[in-house]
Amino acid sequence: MSTREAAPRGWLTSMPGARSLHRQLFVWLLLPQIVLWVAAASFTYGLAARYANEAIDASLSQASRALARQVKPMSSGLFIDFPRSAQDILESDPSDRVLYTVSTPPGQFILGNRNLPPPPAISQPVLGEPYFYDGTLLPTGHGDDAVPAERVRVVALYLQYGDEGAPTGTMLVQVARSRANREELARRILLDTALPLSGLIVLMTMIVWGGIRAGLKPLALLQRQVEGRAANDLAPIRLDAAPPEVRALAGAMNTLLQEVHHNVVAQRRFISDAAHQLRTPLAGLKSQTELALREASDPALIERLRRVHESATRSAHLVNQLLSLARAEPESAMLQDRVPIDLQRLAHEVTAELVPRALAAHIDLGCEDPDGDDHGRDTEPAPICVRGIGLLLREALVNLIDNAIRYAGAGATVTVRVRREGDRVLMEVEDNGPGIPAAEQAQVFERFARATHDGTGCGLGLAIVREIVERHAGRVWIETAQPRGALVRVSLPAS
Repeated sequence: MSTREAAPRGWLTSMPGARSLHRQLFVWLLLPQIVLWVAAASFTYGLAARYANEAIDASLSQASRALARQVKPMSSGLFIDFPRSAQDILESDPSDRVLYTVSTPPGQFILGNRNLPPPPAISQPVLGEPYFYDGTLLPTGHGDDAVPAERVRVVALYLQYGDEGAPTGTMLVQVARSRANREELARRILLDTALPLSGLIVLMTMIVWGGIRAGLKPLALLQRQVEGRAANDLAPIRLDAAPPEVRALAGAMNTLLQEVHHNVVAQRRFISDAAHQLRTPLAGLKSQTELALREASDPALIERLRRVHESATRSAHLVNQLLSLARAEPESAMLQDRVPIDLQRLAHEVTAELVPRALAAHIDLGCEDPDGDDHGRDTEPAPICVRGIGLLLREALVNLIDNAIRYAGAGATVTVRVRREGDRVLMEVEDNGPGIPAAEQAQVFERFARATHDGTGCGLGLAIVREIVERHAGRVWIETAQPRGALVRVSLPAS
């Protein structure tokens, strides 16, 4: 056994070439789109968050300077001009509260909310320069009045108060706003950007999938051309409009098919030539044995001559069958013209020709018309036409009837029928002989296959019928007749 034959099936399917080209191309084209989508979404979210921070930071800086202007130094301390109503307005919106703290010196609470997170440690802060940072507002209250911890954005502004020449001290002003609104704004910007981007990705995916299918369509066409062929159809594959890569593949396959075709033609030519060469000596041998049988008187010699004559007759039949098989091959069939043929009339003619052979075998042979009349030979039946090669169709019908005569047995009845069913023509040959077992009904169409060793057949008759029927785009099969016997049916497209 070769390495290829011994390789397990799982090994073949695990190779890269065993995967679908559609799937591989789709995955490799889709992955960059997904990566770009994720990168664009991340960049958009970061950009939205930055712009939201800048907007909030500007408002915080403005609020801190406005609050610092409300704190005025006096000889006795600081005067804070910040009415309660203004404080209520700042803290009235629970979803976007503005919190503040004033301390002087920094760290010593004077006004506002004590829970604001302290600014990061700065050794020498620049006066009048806002410092922005993120922090967490500690929870306050209990029960229904409890306020949970909250992440906030804070600005810290260091200022000096007092006279310009003699400053009194340093004051820290802190103003904070919840980060929830900033994050919500960033999410909304991301959502408004991501949805159209996602739709664009879906559209691009559909376009990519359509492009892959269109690009690989020549491969699908090549597959259909190969799948739709009969096993013995070695005609070249036509892909004139395909891309160069597919044409190269088709060209390699055509080269292989041509080599196989040459080998098959050489074998068939040898069979045909050999059969032609054997016909003449076999015919002479039959004639000589017939003359010898007439002149011989010794019983032992007569028995030997009879056996020689039977062997010569059987060999001649085999040679004729081989010639018929060669004529039914695709190369020979393609050279013959197809014309409309009245299959009903052909059945009557062939049946009439084989009646003497049936009588010699004690067989009742008849042709039944579609209306059930078994005496259709006396009147002209309605034509039932198919388009094909008359010589081959006659050969097929002769083989079917001959096969029934050989194996039905003495005293049997053989009936030939032709009828039309829709756009098909059905031809039947039925006998009430021993029949063919159901397990062997498909095998008898193989070459040199015989259901029984009785009779003088060579196992090629039904194989010839199948070849001819397939050349005419038809189908042949065997059923068990009722109550006994065999029913061979041939279905052909009507003309």
